[in-house]
Amino acid sequence: MKNKRIESLEKAATPKKFPDGAAYRSISMASTNQLALEFGVSAREIDISALDRDIVPERYARNMKSFTTRDQKTLLESCVTVVGNGGLGGTVAETLARIGVGSLILIDGDSFEESNLNRQLFSTEALIDQPKAVAAADRITSVNATIQVTHHCCNLEDGNASKLIAGSDVTADCLDNLPTRFTLQKASQTAGIPMVSAAVGGHSGHLTTIFPEDRGLELIFGPPEEAVNLKGAEQSLGNLPFTVTTVAALECAEIVKIILQKDSPLRNRLLIIDLNDYTFETLRLV
Repeated sequence: MKNKRIESLEKAATPKKFPDGAAYRSISMASTNQLALEFGVSAREIDISALDRDIVPERYARNMKSFTTRDQKTLLESCVTVVGNGGLGGTVAETLARIGVGSLILIDGDSFEESNLNRQLFSTEALIDQPKAVAAADRITSVNATIQVTHHCCNLEDGNASKLIAGSDVTADCLDNLPTRFTLQKASQTAGIPMVSAAVGGHSGHLTTIFPEDRGLELIFGPPEEAVNLKGAEQSLGNLPFTVTTVAALECAEIVKIILQKDSPLRNRLLIIDLNDYTFETLRLV
């Protein structure tokens, strides 16, 4: 059966050229879906098999000048949990789906309201009062039906956090309150996986990566018991759509960097951006 699948992949591969003229072999979405049906496997599994043979799923062709086929395969075999599916989380989830992270776990206990329409990617007038996690899952599936999407319409808490993030390689903190951020950090550390944490307020935002051995959020906000009553900057500064989108893009870049083990992540460092004067400053957390 495996040899038959390889033979079918080779037949489905089409010669193409990148914009710079370099040649590559491509497999279309239609061919992927047809082979998945023929062999009784997921479309993602077909895409992974194609990448093993340096055949590029066409939906990821524009990734290839920055990624290798091995990189793309690693992304497809990875799982990221996005906690908070509103402004930051919605854009993070869709970007990860488009770039080809193979499994997404989406967690949010809230529903859309009118004030979300200025920035939250999945909010529409028709979806007011609808659960954010459901809208996120529907949208992600419509963008990339080859990946696995699991959604939970609940808030992350001490009692459910470890179960909800089980199987993840990275967690994405897209939350709007400190107690739940600390809960996610604790669960991620217990699971032995890194957490990428981001926040937005007005024209400003910040980003950091926390590995299991790190003090993490405590170095930014103080001990959890003291930070519990602190309010997020967004409550006093608002949420501007271009700041949300910028910080979400940076958070995705960091998540992909961690998955692919590229360069140096923002571990024990805090990236602070201010779009008022276009400053990007990185502080070392000690």
